[in-house]
Amino acid sequence: MAETVIREFRLPDLGEGLTESEIVAWRVSPGDAVSLNQVIAEVETAKAVVELPSPYSGRVARLLAEPGTIVAVGTPIVAFEVAADAERPTAEGSRGAAAKPKREPNLVGYGAAIEDTGRPARKTRAWAAPRPAPGEPGGTEQAHAPEPEAAHEPTPEAAPEPRAAERPRSTPPVRKLAKDLGIDLESLTGTGTHGLITREDVLAAVETPDAGAETAQEAAGVVRPTPGERETRTPIKGVRKLTAAAMVASAFTAPHASEFLTVDVTASMELLARLRENRAYSGLKVTPLTLVAKAVLVALKRNPSLNSHWDEAAQEIVQYHYVNLGIAAATPRGLVVPNVKDAQDLTLPELAEAIAVLAQNARDGRPTPEELSGGTISITNIGVFGIDAGTPILNPGEAAIVAMGQVRRLPWEFHGEVALREVMTLSLSFDHRLVDGEQASRFLADLGAILADPALVITMV
Repeated sequence: MAETVIREFRLPDLGEGLTESEIVAWRVSPGDAVSLNQVIAEVETAKAVVELPSPYSGRVARLLAEPGTIVAVGTPIVAFEVAADAERPTAEGSRGAAAKPKREPNLVGYGAAIEDTGRPARKTRAWAAPRPAPGEPGGTEQAHAPEPEAAHEPTPEAAPEPRAAERPRSTPPVRKLAKDLGIDLESLTGTGTHGLITREDVLAAVETPDAGAETAQEAAGVVRPTPGERETRTPIKGVRKLTAAAMVASAFTAPHASEFLTVDVTASMELLARLRENRAYSGLKVTPLTLVAKAVLVALKRNPSLNSHWDEAAQEIVQYHYVNLGIAAATPRGLVVPNVKDAQDLTLPELAEAIAVLAQNARDGRPTPEELSGGTISITNIGVFGIDAGTPILNPGEAAIVAMGQVRRLPWEFHGEVALREVMTLSLSFDHRLVDGEQASRFLADLGAILADPALVITMV
């Protein structure tokens, strides 16, 4: 029998500047055989739930942390029984392993290095949800391997290999929810971007929606009250903990100031209706948020001070020459603000698709660390809740945030007469250390002018 040793795997640095994570659930049990990069656990950082891949091929000896436990980075969480000559993963800082030019698994989801198979890797489409590797739970080979075929007489020309059936596109939390509810994803038609199956699609397929909603809430960590109890206590952790700390730091570090502008956006709403009928926008979700986002990008070119950062340590004002546009998203786990990288370079259709992907990832609890960091200015859409205006708190490190209110049909002065028009209130909060009132006012006025008459854009760029 081959000699084996016990090796502990420590919770890796998730690459988000975090020091701890919560073990949400184990996908394996002691005694289970695991393969390299097989998902062994779900771990919740302060921003999202991510899947933790196995760094070894071997057998699970014991689990060192219970679900619900908050573990510090670097703490052993699982022990594996592996072959004595198995290479220790570089993420654990092995000193004795021979140096090889291979990838280092220093980020959850990145996985241990994979040996070259000699075949070119298929490029993942930007909008596609991540696909599990063959052999991991929910992977193609395990869940939907083709049925064996009856034997055939050999032919001179080899027939092409049958192609494995493609698993329905969805994200890991949605697949888990479907499994918990007994829903076959093959039977669903996705309503998300490019046919992505969403949480709402799964819940809609449940005959008892209340039970489905309850399961979704439990998956999001919502504590349900027990009949007769006078109060409910929910631990402060995860996204809620990070959001609270960030908002306190922002509110008591950056001197906030706010301005408001109510605008007749009838022309923008008419443009939106035309775009939805345009072939170029077929299949894209173009919303008022899309137009506001594009208008913000144009207004920033004329008012760049709102796209900057106060570097306290260096005592410098950092002016960004790119825009990572944050889109605030309310999720069952709390508020997150993923951002569209280099949004200033995107066309309107590209911007619409990028925002849709960010929103879907946020709702599914799967925004990537890259999406959640590096924002330069943000937008929050409070209009979807029927709210007209507010004073949003700045995303830490940013100079401004725009809140767009509900589009309402109201009596409005138009060409010297009173008419029913589509009206929206824009709210702007800004860091008064970086942005003066004049600069903020000019930015908000430009933003309002673009939404009131989108044709003005050609005079501003």
